[in-house]
Amino acid sequence: MATYSVTHHQRLDDVAVVQTLEPTDIQVGQSVVLSGLGHGLNGTHTVVAVPTHLFIGVTDEGDYLYDETIVIPNQVLFIDAGNDLERSAADPFGTLDYTITCTWITNTMVTEFLGIAVATANDTAFITRCVSASNAFIYRRRQEAGYFDSKTTSPGGDATMAGILYASSIYRERGSIDSFASFGEMNTAMPPASFGRILQLLGCNRSQVA
Repeated sequence: MATYSVTHHQRLDDVAVVQTLEPTDIQVGQSVVLSGLGHGLNGTHTVVAVPTHLFIGVTDEGDYLYDETIVIPNQVLFIDAGNDLERSAADPFGTLDYTITCTWITNTMVTEFLGIAVATANDTAFITRCVSASNAFIYRRRQEAGYFDSKTTSPGGDATMAGILYASSIYRERGSIDSFASFGEMNTAMPPASFGRILQLLGCNRSQVA
């Protein structure tokens, strides 16, 4: 979970906008939780836009209007019925919590790929951590590449396989700092082609076309 300070807030035409102190990775369609604010803004909201200019209202057709001469960074816009509130400083600052819990791959998928059965509770705990790390990584890389995906449903078998490969790679590095464990005098690092395959399956580092 990431937590950000909310410095300013406003509401016009049942549309609210808050500004955070820090830049965020929040995208349209994701959920945020606001707390510590007045004016009925607290609660869970779905992000409708992440504007970079001052919000000035809604047209009769439902389009959002902005004053493009005033640049305001780190904004999050969402639907929130209530009295109009001119843009003003939040005093004291409020809090915006943003959590992503991706569940595209599971422990079972990874153990099937590795061809092993967990022998101890420590094995189970470590695989769980590997799966958690992989889910977070693959979702974030897809998000950074411009994709918007469901947190609970993989966008496809390719993304699922990428997650399995990454979790398995982390597991195979158990007991080692930077490579696969080996009985040889020199460990064998994770093959570069494997990470390239993971990014390829995720659809990252390639141009997006309609």
